[in-house]
Amino acid sequence: MTVTREFIEGLPKAELHVHHVGSASPRIVAELSARHPGSPVPADAAALAEYFQFTDFAKFVEIYLSVVDLIKTPDDVRLLTYEIAREMAGQNLRYAELTVTPYTSQLRGIAPEAFCEAIEDARTAAEKELGITLRWIFDIPGETGLAGAEETLRVATKIRPDGLIGFGLGGPEIGVPRPQFKPFFDEAIAAGLHSLPHAGETTGPETIWDALRVLRAERIGHGTSAMQDPALVDYLGEHRIPLEVSPTSNLATRVVASYDVHPLKAMVEAGLVVTINSDDPPMFGTTLTNEYAVAADLLGLDNAGVGELAKTAVRVSFAEDSVKDTLTAEIDAYVAANS
Repeated sequence: MTVTREFIEGLPKAELHVHHVGSASPRIVAELSARHPGSPVPADAAALAEYFQFTDFAKFVEIYLSVVDLIKTPDDVRLLTYEIAREMAGQNLRYAELTVTPYTSQLRGIAPEAFCEAIEDARTAAEKELGITLRWIFDIPGETGLAGAEETLRVATKIRPDGLIGFGLGGPEIGVPRPQFKPFFDEAIAAGLHSLPHAGETTGPETIWDALRVLRAERIGHGTSAMQDPALVDYLGEHRIPLEVSPTSNLATRVVASYDVHPLKAMVEAGLVVTINSDDPPMFGTTLTNEYAVAADLLGLDNAGVGELAKTAVRVSFAEDSVKDTLTAEIDAYVAANS
């Protein structure tokens, strides 16, 4: 049976690799830009599609940070977070672990206590009003170095909002070696947070090895270069370390040349655990629904196969068991009703 977009849209889903600011749709960004005139970011939703064009990862980071500059107050943070949840719920997402970077907002004058209060207020409202469970991964913006790492750790362990489950590392990989962040990850892990760094997106397998051996990663954000190292493939498979794969993101940032050469199929054929994610969906012109459609095509999946992908994301998430059980049952019932 050919998988239809309608089936994927209706499928209950979880997402594990999606960025807070990077999930701001043209509608949300336009509203923020209208609140704060003078930004280079267009306040017209239609013009944003052209603005979100970039030639490489470095240009993407530049555009991303210009959107971060629009988030100037705790009310902006609350608006962004709740409206992201609304759009996720519209795709039948039931659970999402958002990668959140409080330090970039702190640099722009938002106190971390107010930032955390704003995302928590949005989280609790979204669960009650929209039926979606949100959890946070606080990540170090790699380009800010040790200062960003120290403050991100402080916020994560001292303020620690109720929805926080993980500690991550994002931003550029080139020129940002992973081992320098070991003390911060060690403290975060000791405080009970999960280690969830990005690795191997714009660099080779050695960055993934560093994430595993030095940062004690429990999942790998992207891991696109993993298939270049057979020993790494064996390790990932033996230890069942999930890869958070985002195909369209990899094309948009020129990490891979086309879907045809994307390593997703090779990862699955090697027996690796993969989840499908959207990363920064509006900036890449995609949605989680679209990423599942891409994966279904690349992997030749039927409805049941897409359902299994969805259940994998639930299984390797850090949701409470009750959330996992409920969502898994919902996926099974939906697939059965559409077989």
